[in-house]
Amino acid sequence: MTTTRSLTTLFTGGSFFEGPRWHDGTWWVSDFYRQQVARIGPDGSEEVVVHVENQPSGLDWLPDGSLVIVSMKDQRLLRFADGELSTLADLRPYCGGHLNDCVVDDAGRVFVGDFGFDLMAGGDAAPASLKRVDPDGTVTVVAEELQFPNGMVITPDGGTLIVGETLGNRYTAFDLAADGSLANRRVWAELGPEVTGTTTEQVLGQVRIAPDGCTLDAEGHIWAADAVGNRAVRVAPGGGVVDEIAGPEGQGVFACALGGDDGRTLLLCCAPDFYEHNRAPVREATLVTAPVDVPHAGRP
Repeated sequence: MTTTRSLTTLFTGGSFFEGPRWHDGTWWVSDFYRQQVARIGPDGSEEVVVHVENQPSGLDWLPDGSLVIVSMKDQRLLRFADGELSTLADLRPYCGGHLNDCVVDDAGRVFVGDFGFDLMAGGDAAPASLKRVDPDGTVTVVAEELQFPNGMVITPDGGTLIVGETLGNRYTAFDLAADGSLANRRVWAELGPEVTGTTTEQVLGQVRIAPDGCTLDAEGHIWAADAVGNRAVRVAPGGGVVDEIAGPEGQGVFACALGGDDGRTLLLCCAPDFYEHNRAPVREATLVTAPVDVPHAGRP
């Protein structure tokens, strides 16, 4: 079903937005090709927080209040505190492609995925791993053979991690133990048939819903950007799509987050496409908002 909602344009003039979060009364976003992390006020004002030379993506916060930033191209996890950037972990040995989205649990452990292959150059699709970075920077591979692990959420009780497989037509869930280990891997939502291709074109041709950046609500549903469908979809456990919001004027939707003072504002990160050679030279990305009924829950 598609619910008719009025979309409100919050900000224009970006290159490609990702990693949206609501934190301390304002929106935070990464802009890939302007190489910056910024705060976007509810009034649409932009305040650049920090520049990240090798392309920022996923964002979240450690228990001490410092900001964690994924640096995509050099495959590092950065910590930003007191105006200074430092390396929390170097993940190059664990990645087959750009580092991507992340989520931090209550204990300050960061879960982060990577592309698995060179998407921008049209390389053959390959599976990737999910990494856990502990507060001391120790890296542990906690899951393998994921099809482009991307946006992920942790349930309010801290006991379940759910990760979208953008090229796998599914969300996969794990039990998250107190020590940060993952167990009981299972399909949380089946969004289409098993993907079997190898080339980027073959794989994308089989993807029915490509879950990208996402956010959890208080009814246990996930709002997911559908990277091939120009929309955000509200996915129920099992895989049913119970609501959707189309991107403005046919633009793609590549990430979303619930926020606002009551958690009932859905922010959509929109752009015509995600390819660097198209997006980097122009400023066509937008942030738009839509009201929803069920508020945010869990992490991020």
